[in-house]
Amino acid sequence: MLEIKNLTLHYGKSQILFDISMRADVGAVTCVMGTNGVGKTSLLKAISGTHPRSGGDVRLDGQSISKLPAHQLAKLGVGYVPQGRDIFPLMTVRENLQTGMACLPKSEHQIPDHIFELFPVLREMQNRRGGDLSGGQQQQLAIARALITRPKLLLLDEPTEGIQPNIIQHIGDVIRLLRDEGKMAIVLVEQYFDFAFDLADQFVALRRGEVTKNAAKKGTSRDEILSLVSV
Repeated sequence: MLEIKNLTLHYGKSQILFDISMRADVGAVTCVMGTNGVGKTSLLKAISGTHPRSGGDVRLDGQSISKLPAHQLAKLGVGYVPQGRDIFPLMTVRENLQTGMACLPKSEHQIPDHIFELFPVLREMQNRRGGDLSGGQQQQLAIARALITRPKLLLLDEPTEGIQPNIIQHIGDVIRLLRDEGKMAIVLVEQYFDFAFDLADQFVALRRGEVTKNAAKKGTSRDEILSLVSV
């Protein structure tokens, strides 16, 4: 589904990503891990088109998307849940969900029932302002908004950050369900190792903007994977 070859990214004159190559398959969770400041969030920004890429090739379903801006990538099926969630605090839950419809044809401008089946709390709080929700509820809203776009590729940037344990478990269950449905590829940036290890099929370890290891979970021990992402 997603293939990246020799991707580079700069902020001004500072190079952040160096020749990143990786892939993410449909029906699998590819987890990008590493310590703070290694380029994980920058990688998702590059894939989603929310920050310009400096070089390299990004392909979705075999089509090069390297030069496309974020709004066109959303139409092609790239769903992005950024770190910090970026929900609209003065808009209601329903209105936040409706913003995800911007990349869809008018005939599909409705909230599918399965969104509220995945996140029942959002049905109960449809008329509450986004800023009045707890951090965990906002995270569920951000994921639901991305799913409104009907993504082929779902990018999740640290969905457990600052979230209470019961909601972390629920978000993990949702990611697992989406993976097992086999309709999308999922790229997960995560520092909570146990959460990532439980969900991931593939691990990509970053260090100083470079891939140091790309390993499948199958056939790799927990300690081996932990050693890849703790240096």
